[in-house]
Amino acid sequence: MTRSTRRRAAAGSLLLALGLTAACSDGQDTTTGNASVAPVSGKISITYLQKQGDQEYFIGEAAGAKAKAAELGVDLKVVNLGSDANKTVSEVQAAVARKTNGVIVVVPDPAVGPQVVRTVRDAGIALLTSDDQVCSTGPDPAACPKADLVPRIGFSGAQMGAEVGRRAAEEYAKAGWTAADTRVIAAWKQDVTVCGDRVKAAKEAFDAAVPGVRTIEVATDNTPTGAQDKVAATVTANAGVKHWVVWGCNDENVHGGVTALQNAGVGADDVIGIGLGAYLACKDWGAGKPTGMKAALFINGKEVGALAVQTMYDKLKNGKDLPAELFARTTMVDAASWQGAGVTCG
Repeated sequence: MTRSTRRRAAAGSLLLALGLTAACSDGQDTTTGNASVAPVSGKISITYLQKQGDQEYFIGEAAGAKAKAAELGVDLKVVNLGSDANKTVSEVQAAVARKTNGVIVVVPDPAVGPQVVRTVRDAGIALLTSDDQVCSTGPDPAACPKADLVPRIGFSGAQMGAEVGRRAAEEYAKAGWTAADTRVIAAWKQDVTVCGDRVKAAKEAFDAAVPGVRTIEVATDNTPTGAQDKVAATVTANAGVKHWVVWGCNDENVHGGVTALQNAGVGADDVIGIGLGAYLACKDWGAGKPTGMKAALFINGKEVGALAVQTMYDKLKNGKDLPAELFARTTMVDAASWQGAGVTCG
């Protein structure tokens, strides 16, 4: 992609201001129709569609998006899709009917990706995803050619997972456990590509430092109660295990898993939970009681929401190419450091 010196400087300033790092990009993604979207001369309108909009992370993301929209003078509409894939399609159609200029979406189910892309492409609307990947030509982003992935703002799943795995290995070493009586629980919604990236990288980093510990993969719906139920069944089926390491796609999975272990009578000293988000882990730390949540990777939804709106604005106002991906910074926190790191504990 060819860029002027002025554009590169502006992009670098934005990333520095937000504490973000950019992934490599080949620029335009013509399969989404973004390359042919004309700049907007008047007031810009953006629709931000979020899955699980009542989750703490996405509440923060919406707040960051709204603050940036107010700063830029953008008309922003935020919609909570919950976990309803059908609502995703109907809300995209509603956004088209409102003649919104750009759509930013966090899909509850990546299978609706091709339909979302076709709808906005046919309407000449710019499309950007945040957090989760979307493929324009198929239901599974993991099997999607890179050129067919919709531009995305979020986090590097591989980077996050590696940090989780390394911290889990550090905690394991401090605990002095042995592989024979320890199991790892990896819990996540297995059709979400970024979740798979995270848990795979966590396992690779952990295994590199701590070889020989068996990992049990647990399919969940990415909610605390869903993870708790599935992990409870796993613990029952592995009654001889003394020590447990828990990681997953998000804080919900890890907190649910830690709760299941606690309910099964496993003491806090026999559990190493490494969360991803920190917005649930901090509740345990704030209570001041012993907990299996030993640490969590803090991901700031406000930064992602703000950058998504800024990136879409730059596309619509100035015709700036959407990058393939932009990644936000992450910070590992624990009971001693979470407050100083700025974690919002809802």
